[in-house]
Amino acid sequence: MSLLLLSPDVLDPETLPPEVGVSGAVVLPPGMSRVKEILDPNVPLRNGLLSALPAEDLARLRPQLELVRLQQRELLYQPEAPIRHVYFPETAVVSLVSTLGDGATIEVGTAGCEGMAGLPLFLADDTSSVQAFVQIPGVAGRIDAEAFTSLAAAPGALHRTLLRYTQAFLTQVAQTAACNGAHLVEERCARWLLMTHDRVDGDEFPLTHEFLAFMLGVRRAGVTMAMRALQDRRLVRYTRGRVTIADRAGLEGASCECYHVVRAHFERLLTRQES
Repeated sequence: MSLLLLSPDVLDPETLPPEVGVSGAVVLPPGMSRVKEILDPNVPLRNGLLSALPAEDLARLRPQLELVRLQQRELLYQPEAPIRHVYFPETAVVSLVSTLGDGATIEVGTAGCEGMAGLPLFLADDTSSVQAFVQIPGVAGRIDAEAFTSLAAAPGALHRTLLRYTQAFLTQVAQTAACNGAHLVEERCARWLLMTHDRVDGDEFPLTHEFLAFMLGVRRAGVTMAMRALQDRRLVRYTRGRVTIADRAGLEGASCECYHVVRAHFERLLTRQES
């Protein structure tokens, strides 16, 4: 699995204090997340959507992409507000969250190294009904909304690949809805952990019970019991706000079928390269 390697001098040295935004997401001052480098054409991409493009199509897209380092809980776009950028995560993971009238929130979809955040722009809408924020910090390729819309609208491999990604993403959203209504919290926790593990570099990533309860739309006590059960079976280790996947095969056995359904659709639709 190929990763982007960043030297310390690539990162913007500014460290301004963040402000707290909608639903606890962090709104960073302009430029804080920017990395001062265009994607190197000699560095292989981890992002599955971009990797599915033929070399000549990717070459047309690369000059528009800039590397950004996304901070945990950084807000990428808000409901009914203009989407200004599209993100193609390399090591970051983005949550799409819906907030109900009573203030209750639940994760309705995620985007990581398999795809993108900013899909409404491809569907001819410059706003979204959900909030997108960074679940797991890391690196992403970022492209201006106007440039992306122009490139994606043109007939060709990028357009066809985005159509297939849209189908896979809709499968994820539909399966997430079914999972939330039909399966036990422990199974849903296992599914969420597996999906996140697929997208991060290594077996450990930041996670609190409070955050996972927020994502699953359940009470924190239910998540605490579910995570304890997974720990007792030695499938995961949890300490000080970080979780480690200790037994990947066992965790897949503890999950519901939803994880495999979604993964199979993404693999079928995005692992083949466009011609």
